Amino acid sequence: MAMNPLNPLDLYDVRASLSEEETMVQDTVARFVDEEAIPLMGPCFEDGRFPSELVPRIAELGLLGSSLEGYGCAGLNAVSYGLICQELERGDSGLRSFVSVQSSLCMYPIHAFGSEAQKQRWLPAMAEGAAIGCFGLTEPHGGSDPANMKTVARRDGDDWIINGAKMWITNGSIADVAVVWAMTEEGVRGFLVEKGTPGFEAPEIKHKFSLRASVTSSLFFEDVRVPGENLLPGVQGLKGPLSCLTQARYGITWGGIGAAQACLAEVLDYTETRELFGRALNRNQAIQLRLADMGRRITAAQMLSLQLGRLKDAGRMHPTQVSVAKWNNIRMALDIARDCRDMLGGAGISVEYGAIRHMLNLESVITYEGTESVHQLVVGKELTGVNAF
Repeated sequence: MAMNPLNPLDLYDVRASLSEEETMVQDTVARFVDEEAIPLMGPCFEDGRFPSELVPRIAELGLLGSSLEGYGCAGLNAVSYGLICQELERGDSGLRSFVSVQSSLCMYPIHAFGSEAQKQRWLPAMAEGAAIGCFGLTEPHGGSDPANMKTVARRDGDDWIINGAKMWITNGSIADVAVVWAMTEEGVRGFLVEKGTPGFEAPEIKHKFSLRASVTSSLFFEDVRVPGENLLPGVQGLKGPLSCLTQARYGITWGGIGAAQACLAEVLDYTETRELFGRALNRNQAIQLRLADMGRRITAAQMLSLQLGRLKDAGRMHPTQVSVAKWNNIRMALDIARDCRDMLGGAGISVEYGAIRHMLNLESVITYEGTESVHQLVVGKELTGVNAF
């Protein structure tokens, strides 16, 4: 019996295990990325510009807060959210970062920990893309030890006064609201700080060689007065921001697969048509060994994220499991992007090809939302019961 050839980007046929809804979500986002996003991403990266013209379409497709229920959100399952991230990052990590921050880091905490008034005010507007959010946790002195937080909030009557700084904040300069974590007398608390509040500044960080099609900012707070109703009432302590990070990291594990698939697809085409020493590049054993290794690693990453999504949908996902996948999948994607860049030869440094753009972006993705070392130590702690941070 003749076997049908496999999809080189899906060797273990993950597609076959998706529900009808999950398949439809993936196809819809893939079409948007191919037709509307990818043509913009090279020029936007080169110009250091976030393609804000795509935000209304992203909202229209239901991709903002897609896994939340009510308030104008799509109420999709976790696997669907993962597939959204995978397809967006196949376009560009900056595009997926925008959606991750809006959905997992801003809408999620308002939905999970916010008052009814906060939810009504922000979630429908954020789902429509009419309001943009950012998430202020990382500080200038470092991001891997959030317990050592220098940003402080003190009570003043019914209000709170915030002082401090945050750094490397995606969407900061375009945000209408910042979800800001600050140390108080009762531990870490979350605040909704609105754009234009006196003493609150969000300048853009320029001169980046990574995530150039994404807005990255500093946040500065100088005696910023925030009304009591802007405190997130439903959570106290680091579990607030860390639970947000778990949501975002989950999506990022799928995003890395998309970036790697984009690089592999490009290099499969290139090695088929590029001739060296009188034959196509893909007829060389050395090239095939490298391509095969990419296929293997993408497949392993797909298995991790798919199982992670099924666990999340069953309510059984553990943060350590997210660390395993974030560590494995982003390291995989970065290695593949670098190797694809190399196989493209001199052409690999051109914006005409995606590999170097993905490679540079992934240098940020492997650092943010927990560096590789942080995730390794999370897994180490799980295995040994010893905290070595």
